[in-house]
Amino acid sequence: MKRILLPAAGLALAMAVLPVHAKGDPEKGKALFYTCTGCHGIADYKNAYPSYRVPKVGGQNEQYLIAALTAYRNGDRKHPTMKAQAESFSDQEIADIAAYLASLKPATSN
Repeated sequence: MKRILLPAAGLALAMAVLPVHAKGDPEKGKALFYTCTGCHGIADYKNAYPSYRVPKVGGQNEQYLIAALTAYRNGDRKHPTMKAQAESFSDQEIADIAAYLASLKPATSN
């Protein structure tokens, strides 16, 4: 019995300390995402330097988007433009953007 309770207690504790994300508002996220469409809204868009294809992010998993934008904001993911963009967003705004993008159909290219 103790063998079962100890792992279960550990799992419950781990779940309790996970960050709680705000519920995103897709309509607010759509307005916030407007400035991002110059790169992420163009099919097969490639950055000038260094040359790489910019991903279309519509249809991505909401929690993944929250984690990615938060990591850019905190400097855990390295990309100067994305860091600058993400630094301007609050947790709620990141949740709003993620909710909007997750509500879209996935991109067929990229």
